[in-house]
Amino acid sequence: MQTRQLGTTDLHITPIGFGAWALGGGGWAFSWGPQDDGESISAIRRALDLGINWIDTAAIYGLGHSETVVAAALKGRRNRPYIFTKCSLVWDAAGNISHSLKPASIRREVEDSLRRLQIDVIDLYQIHWPAMPADGPSPDVEEGWRTLMDLQRAGKVRHIGVSNFNVGHLERAGALASVGSLQPPYSMLRRDIEKEILPYCLQHDIGVIVYSPMLSGLLSGTMTRERIAAMPPDDWRKTKNREFQEPRLTHNLRLVERLRAIGSRHGRSPGEVAIAWTLRHPAVTGAIVGARSPAQVDGFIGAAEFRLGAAELQEIDQALAEAAGAHSL
Repeated sequence: MQTRQLGTTDLHITPIGFGAWALGGGGWAFSWGPQDDGESISAIRRALDLGINWIDTAAIYGLGHSETVVAAALKGRRNRPYIFTKCSLVWDAAGNISHSLKPASIRREVEDSLRRLQIDVIDLYQIHWPAMPADGPSPDVEEGWRTLMDLQRAGKVRHIGVSNFNVGHLERAGALASVGSLQPPYSMLRRDIEKEILPYCLQHDIGVIVYSPMLSGLLSGTMTRERIAAMPPDDWRKTKNREFQEPRLTHNLRLVERLRAIGSRHGRSPGEVAIAWTLRHPAVTGAIVGARSPAQVDGFIGAAEFRLGAAELQEIDQALAEAAGAHSL
């Protein structure tokens, strides 16, 4: 599998990375529902066996559990993949989540992540959010970024990056030290970053690793109304993601069938088409794709080498325009 340099870092990553959000399991605010650790470990190992060379996780995923599962999956492997994780979202004994970019908090987080991951250095350490969505302004961005710079100088982390930052946040961090990478959401149904953020990253050599390229599984080709209805009550997609709810759901599933028709010409799934569509953008270095089983890995791995042609991109643009028109009604 070919690799791409992530911004100005010395990390050369495969076009697809393994996303470990869902591996945190159930029982927390942004859970995907219960998850079997054995299946998680098998999924990670399958992805690595097929050539993926980086894993993206975060301390908050499962309140630390995702990082623990990643460590278990890597135990005994000779060649360790790059490990990316994140800080700034913290929790208390009752599982209540809050946000902190204070130096003492970040220093505790990095030590906890190193312990859970059972490694000596984190390849890419990212600020997860500049602030909690309800917090409004982000006064601590500089303070948090300086702390990551200190951790890099101390050898705790190799490279530093950010997630969910806008251009204003990127400029504030970049005034202190180069931003190695940005992790934003990006998919056919969530294209806000195309206007300002992706051009800015391309201009300033900031690597971009997008998350949810299949929009949390909705564009995978395996999602149905019945499957959504059967989701456990603690699966955040069922209650917090409007794309999984009517009237948008009907139009989104119709789009998936258009993607299925395109993919079938090449022996690819709708999900592989959706992932390849995000990778077509020159600013995008790689896409984070989650999996909860080896079979799910097999269902998306082809996107790493699949390239959409000009006619197919035009066909997708037409389908997206129709979906957007339907959503606006």
